[in-house]
Amino acid sequence: MSIKRIFGCGVFAWLLMMTPAWAATKDKTSTADHTQFKQLQKDFQTGPEVTAACLECHTEASKQLEKTTHWTWQFDHMNGQKLGKREVVNSFCGSVASNEPRCTSCHIGYDWTDMRKDHPAGTNVDCLVCHDTTGIYKKLPAGAGHPKYGPELDLKKIAQNVGETSRANCGACHFYGGGGDGVKHGDLDSSLVNPPKELDVHMSKDGANFTCATCHNPKGHDVPGSRFETTAKDTKGIDIASADYKDHATCESCHGMTPHKSEAKLNDHTDKVACQTCHIPEFARGGVPTKMWWDWSQGGKMKDGKPYAIKDDHGHDIYNSKKGDFKLAENVIPEYAWFDGKMRYTLRSEKIDDANPPVPINTFGGSYDDPNARIWPFKVMRGKQPYDKELKTFLVNHVFGKDDTSFWTNFDWQKALTAGTEYAGQPYSGHYGFVETTYHWPQTHMVAPKSDALRCDDCHAKDGRLAGLNGFYMPRRDQSDVLDMLGFIMIGLTGTGVAVHGVLRLVLRRKDKKEG
Repeated sequence: MSIKRIFGCGVFAWLLMMTPAWAATKDKTSTADHTQFKQLQKDFQTGPEVTAACLECHTEASKQLEKTTHWTWQFDHMNGQKLGKREVVNSFCGSVASNEPRCTSCHIGYDWTDMRKDHPAGTNVDCLVCHDTTGIYKKLPAGAGHPKYGPELDLKKIAQNVGETSRANCGACHFYGGGGDGVKHGDLDSSLVNPPKELDVHMSKDGANFTCATCHNPKGHDVPGSRFETTAKDTKGIDIASADYKDHATCESCHGMTPHKSEAKLNDHTDKVACQTCHIPEFARGGVPTKMWWDWSQGGKMKDGKPYAIKDDHGHDIYNSKKGDFKLAENVIPEYAWFDGKMRYTLRSEKIDDANPPVPINTFGGSYDDPNARIWPFKVMRGKQPYDKELKTFLVNHVFGKDDTSFWTNFDWQKALTAGTEYAGQPYSGHYGFVETTYHWPQTHMVAPKSDALRCDDCHAKDGRLAGLNGFYMPRRDQSDVLDMLGFIMIGLTGTGVAVHGVLRLVLRRKDKKEG
């Protein structure tokens, strides 16, 4: 390898060793050929059978996984809240409880059908969903984590071709959260499986060709990085190849604290403005729309006595009797807020203020004076969802299933909410309504090339992107015509004074010469 090539690979050498650019294909550097393993020389009938074979060599894998948020769907926040998919309410499908077979199609395991109980790991762990490289393995939408078994699903072939995780592996769940492609996050959808460079400079094959694990660096199957607890401001700088790098990478982990070399003035912004604010000018840019509004109160309408759907010109539902009314959008300009990284969620056990909607699903701190906060970009999901009008708490939607209490079976809100809330062990007065909510999603993917980053006047203007942020002075945005006029007068007077002073000095100097 030439000296030039070694130098060119310098910054990313460690990263590429951890998550190679060819991760989605056969890893030619691996010391193991899974096609030769005797444990995999059988016709597997189920996913758990494959896992049992994996565990004969990878003896600690299940033990490691069962301690992770990916497995438990629980997260112990530093503020004392117990969060995670098992605990929180969201403004998309509502709640996992009572809807497990549908929701756990995106769990990294099999057969979790009761969210009220911890799920044992062992052979229930799904190794293939994360390590399949064939593209054949797909979980069923309502199979409690199982794929569709049959002759067309060659589990032997899939097991013999496992490898490093890829964007497609992670995206099989994370790109489709909320019930469809791009619905939930805004900055995550199927366009990132093979994105062009103008969509994401890090994940594009023409860019750095990162996999998800490049930044979300797993240790013992524990994948770090969470919307529940975000690093809003990194003060360590470059640490990607050091012993200090123990968590998910931030922008500063690679780019440092002063990343702008040719435009050094921009470095004066990094203590108050997150990198994402300028470098993610819009989200949902890959041709996949994201949901921005979901009104459950409109669900249940019938046409000729039957449920129906209305689609937009691109074939996306904008109304569905099962789910209500939707609004979707592409190329969305984020909303901006001071963010300290400490998310707090409104849980089902907590009272809400329905007299002052919208009710926030999540809240966070931050201000100009907060040294730990910076200005961040957000997708703000809005909608209406059911709540208890007397107890002032969010209710559990029991939507999935063929039983008579499922909303998608009977379209009866009273039955569905009674069943879901009772299942979750939550009190219910029997009086429900719908309240408008907001849900903030920090944006950190779909990083555009630097040529597409925001310009100064995108923010430094009266009607700029940060017009809604108060409590600090921003040049050009906060200008006053009166103060500007006074300033110009002062400059004019100063200039006039300098000119008069100069003339007087010349006149007096000539006079002195004549007298001398």
